[in-house]
Amino acid sequence: MKRNIWVLAVVLVLVGFAVYQNVSFGDRQASVSKEAAPKPNYMAPGFKLTALDGSVYEVGGAREKPLLMNFWASWCGPCELEAPDLVHLYNKYKDQIDFYAVNMTASDRMDNIKSFVKHFEFTFPVLLDSDGKVGELYRISGIPMTYLVDKNGVIRDGFSILHPDELEKRIKKMIDS
Repeated sequence: MKRNIWVLAVVLVLVGFAVYQNVSFGDRQASVSKEAAPKPNYMAPGFKLTALDGSVYEVGGAREKPLLMNFWASWCGPCELEAPDLVHLYNKYKDQIDFYAVNMTASDRMDNIKSFVKHFEFTFPVLLDSDGKVGELYRISGIPMTYLVDKNGVIRDGFSILHPDELEKRIKKMIDS
């Protein structure tokens, strides 16, 4: 009986937290114009972030190569599922397109981030959104979230997790355009 009460209490706390998060997010979204949200055929919002290796990376404006920008966290199950595909595609197309893995660091732990990166053998830049401002700028409400940005700095596609074949198809389209 005590165990059932304990389980019920944990479930109620989790449901309460989920409702709070949803209401809180809804309030923030209501105050933001839909036109401000990043979307295809609009310029990618600019930012600078420091990477796990200490280098600084910038997004915004023209670039030498197109960019795949993936927002993720170490605690995200779908991010774990997607990670091997990103590594495979990066190794295949790294000379033709940049990959930035933007970690939602404000909601993650550095030791978990480093462990995730090591486990999945990320060799592309892992940018740290330590204050959550880039996630807010890109209106990230769920992860993983990926944007494809062309050489002119224009968002051409935005999506959550895709089948690896569809992801590769979209990367090729970006490279060829």
